Amino acid sequence: MPSLQHSEHAQDASSLPQSVLLVGCGKVGTRLGQQLVQTGADVFALRRDTDSLPSTFTTLAIDLLEPIQQTLPYVDAMVITLTPGMQDAAGNSGYLTALQHVAQALSSIPPRVVFVSSTRVFEGYAVDHIVTEDDPPAPGSQRGETLVEGEQLATELFDAHIVRPAGIYGPGRQMLLRKVQQHEPVQYARRTNRIHETDLVNALHYMLTADTPPTVLHAVDQAPATVLGDIVTHLADRLGVEPPPAIEPAETSGKTLSGALLTNLLGTLEYPTFVEGYDQMLERVTHLE
Repeated sequence: MPSLQHSEHAQDASSLPQSVLLVGCGKVGTRLGQQLVQTGADVFALRRDTDSLPSTFTTLAIDLLEPIQQTLPYVDAMVITLTPGMQDAAGNSGYLTALQHVAQALSSIPPRVVFVSSTRVFEGYAVDHIVTEDDPPAPGSQRGETLVEGEQLATELFDAHIVRPAGIYGPGRQMLLRKVQQHEPVQYARRTNRIHETDLVNALHYMLTADTPPTVLHAVDQAPATVLGDIVTHLADRLGVEPPPAIEPAETSGKTLSGALLTNLLGTLEYPTFVEGYDQMLERVTHLE
């Protein structure tokens, strides 16, 4: 792979980047891109199927599992949101391959690169350990190991800043609502860390525009490690149904993540806890398919 050099163009961190490449532009990337377009930035969105993307984006229909046959546009910033489970035609992981293909197609590394990973890199920690950005990853599964390898490669190739979201929820992410409505058994004792999609987008926006963004940021709301039973009981009350049955025996699992750094950087989140976030969702939901 050819060695890439960082562009000599210095980013004016007091203002928005003028051009941004969104690699693997899914739901979160699309919302971020729309926010950037509203402030006057040029947004290039790269994904295999671009038909559903906004017309305000310059779209790049590219399959990252194959070598890219064009030079990617020069941009001030790049945000990478890829699915660690992506596979090639032979069923092999394409996560790292996709990052390498992006690097090979860049003429220079953008001054600011943000790589979106996941708090799943901490699966191996004990339930009672409060995980912060200072803690090293401790994957407990193949998926977690793949995420760690992706972080390492993104840092090596792009000097990327890493954002690790907890469980993302928000409009259109209604799995837990359906479980409550359908009265499916739930493990009440499992600890769960969450971030509303809106606050995740705001966190990524911050990472693109801050003067000195942190090297690593955990996107976790202000009520970390809530037990799942608290959430489903709240949802059942708001929906006017009986709470779903608890799986027995109760088994404490999950992990505890601190969202203190995100709160310090952004101030109070738009949806600081699951109560505000799910209540907003329920106001909009009239029918769950």
